Amino acid sequence: MAHPRDPFVSPRFGQVATFMLLPAVDSAEALDVALLGVPYDGGTSYRTGARFGPRAVREQSSLIRPWHPVLKVHPFERLRVADCGDVDVVPISIERTFEAVTRRIDAVLAAGARPLCVGGDHSVTLPILRSLARRHGPLGIVHFDAHPDTWDEYFGSKFFHGTPFRRGIEEGLIDPRRMVQIGIRGPLYGPEDFAFHDAHGIEVIRIEAVKEQGVAWVAARLARLREGPLYCSFDIDAVDPAFAPATGTPEVGGLASWEALTLVRALAGTSLVGADVVEVSPPYDGPGQVTALLAANLLFELLAVLALSPR
Repeated sequence: MAHPRDPFVSPRFGQVATFMLLPAVDSAEALDVALLGVPYDGGTSYRTGARFGPRAVREQSSLIRPWHPVLKVHPFERLRVADCGDVDVVPISIERTFEAVTRRIDAVLAAGARPLCVGGDHSVTLPILRSLARRHGPLGIVHFDAHPDTWDEYFGSKFFHGTPFRRGIEEGLIDPRRMVQIGIRGPLYGPEDFAFHDAHGIEVIRIEAVKEQGVAWVAARLARLREGPLYCSFDIDAVDPAFAPATGTPEVGGLASWEALTLVRALAGTSLVGADVVEVSPPYDGPGQVTALLAANLLFELLAVLALSPR
């Protein structure tokens, strides 16, 4: 499905915005990539508002042009892509929301498409992985974040935005030996926060290593993930709040926008089976909606990577 119009032509008055001005469809039938919003933030532990993320990213993505000059690919010519709307989440129930997300991703996969999702808080990654792992087996993971999201529980709950990757490993959805976390930083509860990583062989590339060794070094570390199905989850708080202030749990000293874009491009050639961009919380955005704008561009980067991924 080709890109329908020039990105500088606004939709008709009253028309609901879509991701990258793409067609809005109800089903992923005949698509290669299904763009989906997951407007849920019941898993947050600090600032809410990520439920409005998909709407804000849709609006800012209207500026996206169709040609990627670095990866030299036109995703909309290579892939049939459309906006499949939002998952019908249940704001008062994380368990029922997870069920709704998994059902929707199941339908996308049954149609032969790959999911590219916009959250929502990071808890929504777990039900996406549940669906994908049933299709592909245990997945490799590239996880951009300030936080490890491998805690065991919070306020007695096993499900919140700080637990999805621990639950994913426990449920056999993730191959931890093929999992790399990038951008981790900030104060933690104690050294035991990484005991789970040590026990399962998760590689952590802290922000200090990114800054000291450079993005080329990080890209080389990711090369080992080229074999086997891979999922990319990008928490916008991986980026420094100077560039992306609108997130629920901001941490200073993160990636610059350019570093974020470059590291996502490094996934070109991997077998990417899906991806998400999460934790954009528009109520905290700065002038010009800079966080939503960055998230929209990261979405395009992931789409370009999907266009270059073997099926």
